[in-house]
Amino acid sequence: MSRPFPADPYLEGNFAPLGFECDANDLVIRGEIPRGLEGALYRNGANPQFAPRGRYHWFDGDGMIHGFFFENGRVSYRNRWVRTEKWQRERAAGEALFGGLADMGATDPSVAGVSGNTANTNIVWHAGRLLALWEGGLPSELDPHTLETRGTWDFAGRFARRNHETGIMTAHPKLDPRTGEMLMFGYSAIEPYLVYNVVDARGALVRSVELDVPWPSMMHDFITTAEHVIFPVFPLVFDLAAVANGGAPLSWQPERGTRIGVLPRNGGAEDLRWFETDPCFVFHPMNAHSEGERVVCEVARSPVVPLFGLPDQGPPNLWRWTIDLARGDVRQERLDDAAMEFPRLDERYTGLRYRHGYAVGRLRTGDGRLSFDSVLHYNLETGSRSAHVLPERCYTGEPVFVPLRPGAPEGEGVLLATVYREAEHRSDLLVLDAENVEKDPLATIELPVRIPFGFHGNWRPA
Repeated sequence: MSRPFPADPYLEGNFAPLGFECDANDLVIRGEIPRGLEGALYRNGANPQFAPRGRYHWFDGDGMIHGFFFENGRVSYRNRWVRTEKWQRERAAGEALFGGLADMGATDPSVAGVSGNTANTNIVWHAGRLLALWEGGLPSELDPHTLETRGTWDFAGRFARRNHETGIMTAHPKLDPRTGEMLMFGYSAIEPYLVYNVVDARGALVRSVELDVPWPSMMHDFITTAEHVIFPVFPLVFDLAAVANGGAPLSWQPERGTRIGVLPRNGGAEDLRWFETDPCFVFHPMNAHSEGERVVCEVARSPVVPLFGLPDQGPPNLWRWTIDLARGDVRQERLDDAAMEFPRLDERYTGLRYRHGYAVGRLRTGDGRLSFDSVLHYNLETGSRSAHVLPERCYTGEPVFVPLRPGAPEGEGVLLATVYREAEHRSDLLVLDAENVEKDPLATIELPVRIPFGFHGNWRPA
């Protein structure tokens, strides 16, 4: 018999998991779905099926995919857990078997050596495959229509790494809009600490490069341009000795500062250069581009790593890093003082010079714990910011940009963002005009259930 979930801020309210899977057809739509919006939006997030064995961290929950399917002005919804090996073993046992990020020692001996892959962080469409991603193991392939789990995907057996049985894939690959390549990396607490990989437009793994790093650290995301790949190493350091004694696997060591590695897109390990800057942490960059001997990156920068129990030193803000390859230095500047996270862009401009960026923001006073009440639009050329501010007690997730026609100019399209209505304890999906986010939604798609606060999502065109 399942135990009740404990009192924990990341297991309550809209962090509380859904205990069921469902289908809902012909959702109620207020407004009108724009012509050309045909395809599917997928969202991923942590949704534990059983109460944790020990202390819980928000990143521990099993992946649940929420799919919105757009066709001829109508929208349907489906949610499914990703049936990883972890999920299947726990379902068979009727209880949690794995410890989490804050309590790894709580893992049951019956699953010693079994991957704790939750596939809970992101979901991407590439080369005809829908992949649910974690950042510590293989991707899980799903059916794009039914969301049925097909199993792990190892790129036809080619995805492996030294000292590991399988490859480790980032939850944040970058899709090159010019070549169709998927650029990705894997990081680890044991050697090799960092491996850079390239998958071609047909889905074949064509390149793997082991890279030396200053220290093994949690590298949640990375940045790419048409000419370079950028690997930020923050002072969130792996501590295997602490794990052996039942402690946390990561510790914050700001005295190390931050190192930023820059690798030419086609370079080898010997071409990786490191640049030093102040201690900070970035979960998510917005984008970057190369300008001759400079690499310019926009990122959601925090003064310390959030969500790891450290004293709050302020929310993440939008910052710009300018890495001067000739001078060998990094210049940092804050572009906006608004609390923001989950930065996105018109992904047709990934790695290229661009104008438009999007994010969630907190423009009203909130509790500081993911209480994002606004969808933000940044014009990187003018430095301006506009916002769609939600009503009181309504909170938004990451906005996803979708162009409505082939060849549309940058930023011409819509933003799709889920909204939790706290007073009604349910969710909607907003369709916003990406060029006029401050205006009323073009359409509001009403759900009979709520979508728990989650992580990332992406669009698959019809």
